[in-house]
Amino acid sequence: MDYINAFWVGGAICALVQILMEKTKMLPGRIMVMLVCLGALLGALGIYQPFIEFAGAGASVPLLGFGNTLFKGVKEAVDEYGFLGIFLGGLKASAAGISAALIFAYLASIIFQPKMKK
Repeated sequence: MDYINAFWVGGAICALVQILMEKTKMLPGRIMVMLVCLGALLGALGIYQPFIEFAGAGASVPLLGFGNTLFKGVKEAVDEYGFLGIFLGGLKASAAGISAALIFAYLASIIFQPKMKK
């Protein structure tokens, strides 16, 4: 039953995101950032962890799960290091390569002017 729950929950998340991409003028990068932020927000509210326990990889693999992982890492690092944990937590909780990709993508979005779809 774990595999079935992971399959339908992950599929539902992906289908909803695909609909969002097709029906709005939002750029895919902005949708991905929105998903990561939403995952962190749901983690902060304590909603996402029970969802992961129910759906397993179906909830932890999509970008919502990545946002939740970043939140948990920052929370633990703040408890351990104080203010410095804000900067260390996300890097410690997730792979350094993924965190670097996010940082450089954010810097690129500041330097270059992304345009909305027409």
